[in-house]
Amino acid sequence: MTLVSFVVPAFRVQGYLRECLDSILAQPVADIEVIGIDDCSPDGSGDILAEYAERDERVTAVRLERNVGLGPARNVGLDRAAGEYVWFVDGDDWLAADCLVEVAARLRQTRPDVLLVDHVRAHWDDTVTRSAMAEVFPVPPGPVTFRLVERPETVNLLHTAWNRLVRRQFLADVGLRFAPGWYEDVSFSYPVLLAADRIGVLDQVCVNYRQRRAGAITRTRGERHFDVFEQWHRVFRELDRLRAEELRPAIFERMMWHYLVVLGNGDRIGPELRPTFFARVAIEHARFRPLDGHRVPSGVEGLKHRLVAAGRWRTFSALRAASRAGEATRRLAGRTRRRVLPPARLGVRRARDVALRQYQRAERRRPVEDNLAVYAAYWYRGYACNPAAIYEAARRLAPQVRGVWIVRRDRVHTLPEGVEYVVAGTPAYHRTLARARWLINNVNFPDSVRKRPGTVHVQTHHGTPVKVMGLDQQRYPLGAGGMDFVGLLRRVDRWDYSVTSNSFSTQMWERAYPAGYATLEVGYPRNDRLVTATAEEVLRLRAEFDAGLGEQVVLYAPTHREHLPRYRPPFDPERFLDALGPAGLLLMRSHYFHDRDRRRPPAAARGRVLDVSAHPRVEDLYLAADVLVTDYSSAMFDYAVLDRPIVIYAPDWDAYRLTRGVYLDIVAEPPGPVARNLTELLDVFRSGALRSADAERARARFRERFCALEDGRAADRVVRRVFLGENPA
Repeated sequence: MTLVSFVVPAFRVQGYLRECLDSILAQPVADIEVIGIDDCSPDGSGDILAEYAERDERVTAVRLERNVGLGPARNVGLDRAAGEYVWFVDGDDWLAADCLVEVAARLRQTRPDVLLVDHVRAHWDDTVTRSAMAEVFPVPPGPVTFRLVERPETVNLLHTAWNRLVRRQFLADVGLRFAPGWYEDVSFSYPVLLAADRIGVLDQVCVNYRQRRAGAITRTRGERHFDVFEQWHRVFRELDRLRAEELRPAIFERMMWHYLVVLGNGDRIGPELRPTFFARVAIEHARFRPLDGHRVPSGVEGLKHRLVAAGRWRTFSALRAASRAGEATRRLAGRTRRRVLPPARLGVRRARDVALRQYQRAERRRPVEDNLAVYAAYWYRGYACNPAAIYEAARRLAPQVRGVWIVRRDRVHTLPEGVEYVVAGTPAYHRTLARARWLINNVNFPDSVRKRPGTVHVQTHHGTPVKVMGLDQQRYPLGAGGMDFVGLLRRVDRWDYSVTSNSFSTQMWERAYPAGYATLEVGYPRNDRLVTATAEEVLRLRAEFDAGLGEQVVLYAPTHREHLPRYRPPFDPERFLDALGPAGLLLMRSHYFHDRDRRRPPAAARGRVLDVSAHPRVEDLYLAADVLVTDYSSAMFDYAVLDRPIVIYAPDWDAYRLTRGVYLDIVAEPPGPVARNLTELLDVFRSGALRSADAERARARFRERFCALEDGRAADRVVRRVFLGENPA
């Protein structure tokens, strides 16, 4: 018999669901099953569940016809569960590695009706806070079971469904299920404890409870938080049904704690609803107060209880305001103490920068220019990537919009003729940034740029992520390079739109850059050219590199290693050309971070090896090449649009994934053959594996997953949505 059935409901958790499922399926316990419930989620959560179900027989994916809410969705999973125990894990949380070993051992040893496990709150800034387990049980109970009346302090553990495993037959016997509405955990978790004859506690952290920066119910204001009252009514009805009157004081105290937590959370109850919510709490206090009395907390919390009992909203509100003012004063004092004054040396350059920032602030007080759009790419390196494709589409579809590019002074010569531009750092640059209505970039604009009302910031990104990005880099400090994550989030909060090329990118950006922007999952504008290029254009581009019709052109484009800035993959152009044969041409392109670090090819290979690192448009190189060799670069996703062979050369894969972190196991799910050393790479070309049936199938799977939106009209879709206000299909 299956020991544990994991029920994983999914609604708008596409950025986190893979990590959740992976954490379950990687547990070293065989007798488990996972039932994933797509609660009619509008994002890619359902597709992710279906993908996992297709490749792992332990996973069952259920897609609901309509959104029913978290509680009823869990019931759907419960009805399909076959395990002896059920564990309800939310799709945005994840399990601690190997925790199921201890959980399974405790289940088999004690056979509890309910086993409570520990957790930590995993915050978006990569900090964690412990649960109340050590406070509730200063001395761990160990491998024993008890009834709630014997250890009533158990109710002070967090009332969630995911921090407890429940025996499935016990649930069926007592008829417990989840109720609809918000706070559905309340009316399940406490009745489970009230009804159980055998409660166990495992003081081991098993669940990482994700504290999301955006999108969580607990950070959503509205009247739905009033659902909490009906959920607690269900708890007291169950208490009465079970005739557990001796537990009423403990349950009542926990109810009051919960109500005051909700009331005090400004992210849940807005100012306009707070008096009404307080009045409801006062009614609940009078309704459920134990006749024989109850424990009142000490200090400020006790004062809150007494004010609720007396119905004194004005005094309660004043107490809250005074408390918040005191906290703000303490924070300000702390910042003042930590502030380090800059040295009193202001040279000419610094004075000029200060004057320019003041000029930009003055320009921000002037009206936004309704027809001005500013474009930038790769930290002002020139005219390139998705912004360039959007610029060209806007000139065609929205000619009333004036487009201006920002470019470094040393890159002005790379701009196409007729493109209007300003040089970074000049007064014109600051004026343009301050006045533009639309700001389009494939990286972030500097911190000095402020989001003005009425302006629209479009983040196009510049690749499908293999390596972890954004907040996820906090877990891989070697690759983070001293990143300012707080500053990063300030920049992300400016975004109105995030352009993505596929569902996978949407999921990863949502997780790496949590904020309130809208996603435009439309394909990558820069790839339109790969779709629409004619055979004549391809021949012309090949001729620029002196590549004849019968010559095999290979583009080698490795990515950057932030954690190893001097690292170069072991690659020998001369040996590689020998493997290609006499009709071979090798184009070598370094990452754009290395644009001042060019290497001359060896003398013996000159003429057949070209350094194309400085070529202004990588799309030209893709079109000219017959084969792409890369490692962990997003180039593979773009090049796959052409449906030409791709080889993954990953000599440092094991070290890279451990130190830099990856979202995609490119060795397990490649777009073609994989070589782990130079000898294997040469064999791929000598043996014909490059164009084998296996390689073709791998590329087809890869294209289906990552290139389905690339139809040559991505830039048009962005322009119609952003500039014209349309919502094209």
